[in-house]
Amino acid sequence: MKYFVTGATGFIGGAVARQLAALGHSVVALARTPGKAQDLVKLGIAVAPGDATDRTSLRAPMTGADGVFHIAGWYKIGVRDTSPGQAINVEGTRNVLGVMKELGIAKGVYTSTLAVNGDTHGALVDESYRAPAGPWLSEYDRTKWTAHYQVAEPMIREGLPLVIVMPGLVYGPGDTGPFHDALKLYLKRQLPLTPKGTAFSWGHVDDIARAHILAMDKGKAGDEYIIAGPTHTLIDAMDLAERATGIPAPRIHPGPAMMRAMSAMMGVVGAVLPLPDSFTAESLRVAAGVTYIGSNAKAKREFGYDPRPLEAGLPQALMDRSAGSA
Repeated sequence: MKYFVTGATGFIGGAVARQLAALGHSVVALARTPGKAQDLVKLGIAVAPGDATDRTSLRAPMTGADGVFHIAGWYKIGVRDTSPGQAINVEGTRNVLGVMKELGIAKGVYTSTLAVNGDTHGALVDESYRAPAGPWLSEYDRTKWTAHYQVAEPMIREGLPLVIVMPGLVYGPGDTGPFHDALKLYLKRQLPLTPKGTAFSWGHVDDIARAHILAMDKGKAGDEYIIAGPTHTLIDAMDLAERATGIPAPRIHPGPAMMRAMSAMMGVVGAVLPLPDSFTAESLRVAAGVTYIGSNAKAKREFGYDPRPLEAGLPQALMDRSAGSA
C-alpha cells in the first residue's frame, strides 16, 4: 500500500512513517525542509517538499496514495506567538482533507487529541463526549477543537472516508513537547513542583503510532477512536520516575486554586516581562488540577489496541532525556 503522511519529521508522524516502512508499505512523507528528513530517506521513504499550510504543495505527492495520515500539527503551550496554531492546526487540516477529498483517496486518519475535550474534571470520557465550544485553557486546545469539530467532522458528514484518532499525552524517545521540557528539568533536579490533581492518559509514542496504523487498517470510516494510554496523575508519574532514576520527585504539590492564582499573577507579569514557557499564565493554567483523560475501550474492542503501562514506557523516555542532556 502507498501512504501519504504529514508530520513525518515530527514526533508521532515520524514513528508512524517508520512503522509503515518496516511493514513494507510505500511511504511519501511531506516535509517543509526535506534536508532534515534524511533519517527517513535512509529507510526508503520518499520525502516530498511541501507544507500543510500550502494547499498547492499537497496535490502531487498525495496523488496515487491508498491512504492519508494527517498528523502534522502545532503543539506549543505558553508561547507568545500562537498564530501558527490557526494556520497549521485549522487551515492546514482544511487543506489536507480538502485535497484528499478532491483526489478521491480511499481512506484517511486524522490525528486529533484528547485536548479537544478540555478539562474533564476527573471524568474518564469516551468518544460520545462532546466538549463545549470554549472557554479553552490554551490556544492549542482551541485550534485542535476547531479543526476537529468545524473542519474534520463536517467533512465526514459530507462523505469523506476519514477516521479520527485522539491520543492523550504522548511520551517517549524523540519527544520535544512540554512533557519533554518537564523531564529535562526533573533530571537536572530543577523541577520545582508537580500540581495536585493534574492527570493525563499516557501513551508511549510507539503504541500511539501503532494505533494510527490499526485505525487505518481496521477503524471504521466516519468513526472516532480514543487511542490514549493508561491514566495517571502527574504526581504518580514523577513518583515512577523517582523509582526508575533515584532522583527525588518534587515534594511541593500546589492545589488547583493556588495554581490558578499563580497563573493570574504570571499573566500580569508576562504582559511586561518575558517568561520561560513553563511559567507563563497559559502553562500554569493547563496544569491547575486539570484532567485530560479518556477511555481507550473502543479502540481495544474494535482493533485490538493494547498500549503498554506507564511503568514500562517511562524509563525509556527518561533514558532518552538523560542521553540528550549529557
